[in-house]
Amino acid sequence: MTTYNGRCTCGDVRYSMNSEPMYVHCCHCTECQRTSGSAFALNAMIEADRVELLAGEVELINTPTPSGKGQKIYRCPSCKVAVWSNYAVAKIGDRMRFVRVGTLDDAAAITPDIHIFAASKQPWVELPDGVPAVEQYYVPAEMWSEASLARRQALEQEE
Repeated sequence: MTTYNGRCTCGDVRYSMNSEPMYVHCCHCTECQRTSGSAFALNAMIEADRVELLAGEVELINTPTPSGKGQKIYRCPSCKVAVWSNYAVAKIGDRMRFVRVGTLDDAAAITPDIHIFAASKQPWVELPDGVPAVEQYYVPAEMWSEASLARRQALEQEE
């Protein structure tokens, strides 16, 4: 089993991701740019029950989104670093986390599977060859592996 450990900046919050992510987004939308304070957000999508809080507690901050469905950002209460988010993904909700890859102890171990909202990327950002990039969003069934789609479908079927 693959495990990735991560933490906030001050170290009060420590967690582990106890498997490979289902899929990894590098999102270039203007909202991710604003909430990350950077040119993009790099999120590893994984089942919530595969993310284990090892130390500390996280603070929930509800953030508005252009869709009106909102984003739940979980931050360290001390240093305020975002460690993961939950989005209002149809039929899944809080059962899937979007772990901020930059908070992993070895952030280089996970690379993007796709660049999304590339139409609004910063002009100085160069997208790498060999990684799909879409102007807006995409249909998961067209991009995800069969194994990842099965994991996502299992989340959709849970109640």
